[in-house]
Amino acid sequence: PDITRPLAAQTIQYPCKMTSGGHNMLTTRAQSSPNTLSELPFFDEVWEMGPVKPYKTKAEKRRDKIRGSAKQTEDTVKLFQLLDVDLPANVGELQRQDPTLKGWFQKVMEVDGNRHSTTGFLDEATYVVKKGILYQRKGDVESLALPQQFRERVMDLGHTVPWAGHMGFHKTLCRISRRFVWPGMYIQISNFCKSCVKCQLTSGKKISQAQLQPLPIIGTPFERIGMDVVGPLERSSAGNKYILVICDYATRYPEVFPLRCVKARNVANCLIQLFSRVGIPKEVLTDCGTNFMSKLLKQVYKLLGVKGIKTTPYHPQTDGLVERYNQTLKNMLRKFVSTTGADWDQWLPYLLFAYREVPQASTGFSPFELLYGRQVGGPLDLLKDYWEHPESAEDNIVAYVVKMRQRLKEMTAWVQENMKTAQQNQKRWYDRKSTERVLKPGQQVLLLLPTSDNKLFAKWHGPYEVMRQVGKVTYELFMPDRVKKHQTFHVNLLKEFQVHQTPVQQLLICNIQDEEVKEKFLPSSETQFRAIDLSHLLVPQQEEVAALLDPTLFSEAPGFTDLVQHEICLKKDAPARQKSYRIPERLVPDLKKKINFMLELGIIEISTSEWCSPVVLVPKKDGSLRFCIDFRYLNSLSQFDAYPMPRIDDLLERVGGARHITTLDLSKGYWQVALAKELIK
Repeated sequence: PDITRPLAAQTIQYPCKMTSGGHNMLTTRAQSSPNTLSELPFFDEVWEMGPVKPYKTKAEKRRDKIRGSAKQTEDTVKLFQLLDVDLPANVGELQRQDPTLKGWFQKVMEVDGNRHSTTGFLDEATYVVKKGILYQRKGDVESLALPQQFRERVMDLGHTVPWAGHMGFHKTLCRISRRFVWPGMYIQISNFCKSCVKCQLTSGKKISQAQLQPLPIIGTPFERIGMDVVGPLERSSAGNKYILVICDYATRYPEVFPLRCVKARNVANCLIQLFSRVGIPKEVLTDCGTNFMSKLLKQVYKLLGVKGIKTTPYHPQTDGLVERYNQTLKNMLRKFVSTTGADWDQWLPYLLFAYREVPQASTGFSPFELLYGRQVGGPLDLLKDYWEHPESAEDNIVAYVVKMRQRLKEMTAWVQENMKTAQQNQKRWYDRKSTERVLKPGQQVLLLLPTSDNKLFAKWHGPYEVMRQVGKVTYELFMPDRVKKHQTFHVNLLKEFQVHQTPVQQLLICNIQDEEVKEKFLPSSETQFRAIDLSHLLVPQQEEVAALLDPTLFSEAPGFTDLVQHEICLKKDAPARQKSYRIPERLVPDLKKKINFMLELGIIEISTSEWCSPVVLVPKKDGSLRFCIDFRYLNSLSQFDAYPMPRIDDLLERVGGARHITTLDLSKGYWQVALAKELIK
């Protein structure tokens, strides 16, 4: 076909039957389609279609993702592992060997249907034995007395597996007590449910709030200001989308700045404008927004001598004055903006005047009165003056200033009293459902942070370690999984993490005082050996023990061996020069005394070598000094010894089967091995 012609006007020649005149017939594409398809082979056959993947919307795909795949979950695998164990069939024998069930066996009233005793007949719970197995009977329910080696497994099956559903304590207790029972199960199941990790991470916020901590009352206007950002809002005709809100904590005087963006530079310019009118404050309270925590604002604070204070994360109540004003301002704007919402920034001056004119609840005066010492004129004052036609009376300027100062002084005292009363009322109302909560350093806690809008994914984070208490209700946490390891949070966002206590066998050890306290720099006296009674041993055994108990072997004074020598292999061309450390003058007499004593014992000798390792005197707990040498420089120049250090876990496995474990330590072993003669200079 001719591609230069319009597609609708093109005709295509298809193979078809000959006409009666012997000529081929030309048809258009639309006219030839039915005839052409009918000429194809297998036109009337029924074709088998392969499986077609159904189309799913994005919402259906999200739901399928939440439901999960066909793979086994961790809980399912755990359930199969719990069930796929070899359970002993002689549970009755295990019951009799269990010391916690001996008291119940003494209260048995019935054995295989035969009355055995009448003791405890009127008790709510009775104990019976059937086929050698002990049961507790309460009404029509007979619960098997469970030996203690299976209690942990039963609590796991009754709470953590999917068939148990991680339900609460009462439902878990009801589920287990219908089948099994044991002494103290109420407390054990309660602790098990409290220490369940998944329950703690996914439970709702049921922690009690800490008591209200009132902020200090500020008496000087614009000594402390609070700052926050409202938005993003509908873009106004001037291009503004945000409102920078600033409130004075002394007078409750608000100031707002409409902004196109809330970068640190814009915030700094607004602060400079405010400071030029009201003066430079001492403190600025903000949240943890990136624009408020920027380096630029910190530099501005440093240049102007302003102290920047930030609230704890996700606890805006610290800056409650500004947060409450934000809500009031947005409610006022809703009543005046147009349907498009593009004129909200034009109403801000009028709404600010409306808020500044009326008395504030905590102070009892309007912000205008506390800032200017008088009530400013408004529309209502103009109407009143128009009707009254007051006579103009000009006051003396000096008298007016004195009168205004006196009024400001009186109002300041009234404001202090009103604010104290308001804070007491707020604290009394807030503390009705609050308790005093104290966390200790090193304690494990969970942290509640808003991470997802999906209710299935919302959970607590942690556990994290409490490092220190910053304020009365704020704590610093160590968070190793985050970029900023140490962060401060309010106690209302924290709850104690319950660690599951697994029953273990008790091991009693002798508490030996740390050798740091007992250590003596040099022997003070000779050890007095006493005769040891070995009459309980045979004569050959007594001779062997006597040969081991050599008085010189267990002497406090260090010995000396010539069997081995210590060699130090230095790297090639290693420099030897190193400066000694300066010793404080008050420690020099003790240093000389220790050096002279070691010279007398032959432990050290005078040397003229160019090698020098500094002396370090370390104070001990008893007030004395430990004589140490800093060999770090020498070690850095020594060849590396690849001999592996023994592992603690290997040593524990090696001696784990022993009945008695003891240790032997050389008395100042580093003095008993001499340095090789060729290395002494």
